[in-house]
Amino acid sequence: MKEIDKYTLFLSKTYRRKLFSKFLAAITDFKLVQPGDRICVCISGGKDSMLMAKLWMMYNEYINSDLKIFYLVMNPGYNKVNLDMIKDNLKRLNIEAKIVDTDIFKVAYAQEKSPCYLCAKMRRGALYRIAKEEGCNKISLGHHYDDVIETTLMNMLNAGSFQTMLPKVHSDNYKGMELIRPMYYIREKDILLFCEKMNLSFIRCACKFTEKTTTGEIKSQRKETKLLIAKLKKEMNEHVEENIFSAANNVVFEKILGYKDDQGHHSFLEIYDKEGK
Repeated sequence: MKEIDKYTLFLSKTYRRKLFSKFLAAITDFKLVQPGDRICVCISGGKDSMLMAKLWMMYNEYINSDLKIFYLVMNPGYNKVNLDMIKDNLKRLNIEAKIVDTDIFKVAYAQEKSPCYLCAKMRRGALYRIAKEEGCNKISLGHHYDDVIETTLMNMLNAGSFQTMLPKVHSDNYKGMELIRPMYYIREKDILLFCEKMNLSFIRCACKFTEKTTTGEIKSQRKETKLLIAKLKKEMNEHVEENIFSAANNVVFEKILGYKDDQGHHSFLEIYDKEGK
């Protein structure tokens, strides 16, 4: 009988309800897995993607042994400390992943304008390319519940649009490829608690740009949004997080000024004027 490691034991028993059960719920609710899928699990080296990889391992072993999964670490040019930490965590969690080296950091940060945009674009392109080369039709990313509500609020406050982070998205540039987010229901605080209980440490930010700053950090809209949500929860409404999450699933078309689709922008007047005639 195969020996169960302590991480799997903790996730399957002590912390099943907060992590593994929510992982399963997202897969079921959003139909993230279909027969014949080969899923590329993208591991960045941070806490979220590492936990996601471990949850996929459990799913593959205990729920669906027929599912084909490929574990990928796409190395954009991490420094030795970060890369060694990733390798060590993969070994500790018993995750067999393929590490593919690229020169993305080197190319992106040689540019004077918008290095972060170029870096993100190149990483996304490399990820899709590698996944396709490995015969995968789906890419799994480690975005969680808090990422969803933060993205929703950031779009409202900074982009003037109401749009959220979807649990699955068809690729526009890679036909037949789909991006999925199985950690959609999992709270970040529970991921942090898992890491603390299991005495795990992961890379926080491997960005080359932050290495050049005095603090190792740069001002982040996401970080500011996270602080805003915490403040609203404390001073305004303890259910503010759940309400932001639910709002994206409770849009009342009769009560919005307009919306966009493939045909363009539509005003509420289109419906309003018809009803008045």
